[in-house]
Amino acid sequence: MAGQGWVPMLTVWGRKTSSNVQALMWCIGELGLPYRRHDAGHRFGGTDTPEFLAMNPNGTVPVLRDGGSEPLWETGAILRYLAGRYGAAPFWPAESLARAHIDKWAEWAKINVTLGFTEPVFWRVVRTAPAKRDPAAIDRAVAALDRILAVAEAQLARSAFLAGEAFTLADIQLGHVLFRYFDIPIARPDRPALRRYYDTLAMRPAFREHVMVSYEELRVLD
Repeated sequence: MAGQGWVPMLTVWGRKTSSNVQALMWCIGELGLPYRRHDAGHRFGGTDTPEFLAMNPNGTVPVLRDGGSEPLWETGAILRYLAGRYGAAPFWPAESLARAHIDKWAEWAKINVTLGFTEPVFWRVVRTAPAKRDPAAIDRAVAALDRILAVAEAQLARSAFLAGEAFTLADIQLGHVLFRYFDIPIARPDRPALRRYYDTLAMRPAFREHVMVSYEELRVLD
């Protein structure tokens, strides 16, 4: 998907089990860009060093350098940068209104689905010791998430992908949480369009490589 000609090496800081890093790496994979990734964060540490904080004062991953560019942080901004520089329609159209249509779904997924799943559900199920889990809180969080996913279900019942009939940046923002959503032991309401969509994403090589990654190192057992 990347344009013709020389493409500088991308450098990524962030562990492969970070969902935000997974979104970035999936995008890089879809665009066919050369990269090197340095593990950082969680058990690898390194995000509180002066060198890392000089790149990202928040001490979070991912961080990206495009060749010799200044460091970029905040996943959504990085994704839009890569899509704008290396992507093309339909993944990221040049026409403003068409691009905004994709961007609105990307932002919706990031603000609603990712935030509604990662800490309220995934952290409570996987990153909390069994003895400390609150099943009622998990059930409430899953129900709240499902009300959000009802919007995706209605959209995906009308179109193959989130923003229409073609794979776009919006699918990166929604799809990167779905492997964990469908994998963890929670009571998922029946969402046939969402399941069909996930099964379609799971056939993409870049999704399988960068998103369908074991999260066992994140599991808290006691």
